[in-house]
Amino acid sequence: MKALNKIHRRSQSGMSLVELMVAMVISLFLTAGIFTMFSMSSSNVTTTSQFNQLQENGRIALAIMERDISQLGFFGDMTGSEFIVGVNTTLDNTILVADDCIGAGLNNASLPNNQPAHFRRLWGYENGLSGTPPLACLSAATVAPNTDVIQIKRFIGPSVGLGDGSDSPVGDNTRFSVSTTSTQAIFFNATDPSSNMTNSRVWEYQHHVYFIDIENGVPILSRKTLTNNGMTNDEQLVEGIENIRFLYGFDNNGDSTPDSYIPATSVTAAMWDNATLQRLVAVKIYILVRSTQPDNSYNNQVTYQLGDKEISAPDDKFRRKVLSTTVVLENPVLIRN
Repeated sequence: MKALNKIHRRSQSGMSLVELMVAMVISLFLTAGIFTMFSMSSSNVTTTSQFNQLQENGRIALAIMERDISQLGFFGDMTGSEFIVGVNTTLDNTILVADDCIGAGLNNASLPNNQPAHFRRLWGYENGLSGTPPLACLSAATVAPNTDVIQIKRFIGPSVGLGDGSDSPVGDNTRFSVSTTSTQAIFFNATDPSSNMTNSRVWEYQHHVYFIDIENGVPILSRKTLTNNGMTNDEQLVEGIENIRFLYGFDNNGDSTPDSYIPATSVTAAMWDNATLQRLVAVKIYILVRSTQPDNSYNNQVTYQLGDKEISAPDDKFRRKVLSTTVVLENPVLIRN
């Protein structure tokens, strides 16, 4: 009987202190390994997600601007001709100066004026650069410092006929349109122009200004668009576009190939006005895309190259990426005067 009790007590004996400590140490190592795996997995997911976001936001921003710039200076039947108010151009409606985007040059508002000067289809500048006046609709404080601004004017196709207003490209008269022949143009923002010219076609008229805005600490590619109220319509297009650089490609020898790409500061007034033998045939676009959310496991001390300009990250927690594209103008010969 005593022997049976001893055997029973031995079968109920637990782990020794040494065995328990060894088990605890092994458990700690396993737990630490699991937590490390989860932490690495979470970090990889964040990094991958941010890189995908940078790529996608940059792709969308470039696609939006590329479509506009490639059609720069397209004016339907009057492509390559001057708009001279009182001679070959009529303005049914005008825009108050306070509501317009008026850039450098004698004739650089949304609509042509009656001054004997080239109506600029394109103009750009770097915001905050000493000696460069900003567009009247954009104060230097509105636009992110040391970022480029560009304005673009063109018609949007396809053209439509005239009639009862339903044929108008903007029948609700929220935007400007132009009725043209090969020799005459009428700018209007009603359903129909004041005069129906023989064999005329109607086009939607577009004036866009692209710039970088800052909203609650987040940089945003933004755009002003011409409407019947002028250039008062602000559109926020793509978040995370922190900087933008345009380099303008000029053909110097008539072969329609850019011989040099230069920033806006090097483009002369005569070159903006296509008044020289140099023709604008292409535009390079560089954008610096920033993640919208910081990554606390990352410090950004990278220097980025945007064409001719270097930008150093401010040692912060945001990831960045440079994307670029070259836009070839569709009809550079026709843009030349």
